[in-house]
Amino acid sequence: METYICFLRGVNMTGHNSIKMTDLSTLFINLGFKDAETYIQSGNVIFRKAGDMPVSALAVKLELAIMERFNYTIPVMIRTNQELSDLFSSNPYHGGTNFDPAKMAVLFLHEKPSDSQVQKVADIDYPPDKFKIIGRDIFIYCPNGFGRTKLYTNFFERKMGIAGTARNWKTITTILNIAEKKI
Repeated sequence: METYICFLRGVNMTGHNSIKMTDLSTLFINLGFKDAETYIQSGNVIFRKAGDMPVSALAVKLELAIMERFNYTIPVMIRTNQELSDLFSSNPYHGGTNFDPAKMAVLFLHEKPSDSQVQKVADIDYPPDKFKIIGRDIFIYCPNGFGRTKLYTNFFERKMGIAGTARNWKTITTILNIAEKKI
């Protein structure tokens, strides 16, 4: 039984797309997933599932279930435990001079962008902030913090025409630790 991590776009406890994490966890359990556990109040769910349903089909199944149960259209980004673990070795900024993990985030994209979508942001440069697209993920490093950067979720969604959701490096590290305990 493989461990998966689900990242929901735009979910919180109050206001727009308000979903209680206990209700979200219950939805996953009712769908037949095992050990569903949420982390913080922003739509992160770690769970296990049997079978060989492709991740893209799993995302669609969860999006439909969320629409049916909560009446929200929310993009669902799913990564396997291994894919999340691989972020640590593929991170182009980790280990660099003065690397600070508190200034690092990953934007998880709904699907792998096409070459034309990648080209829409290929020449964008907002120093000292930087980004690199690797597969379905955008690594974002902002040495002065995220308070004023232009390189965040809405920017990439608008430019590339693809849904995504970002998590900071600390959250990713914690979620990976939770996921590895489920193996």
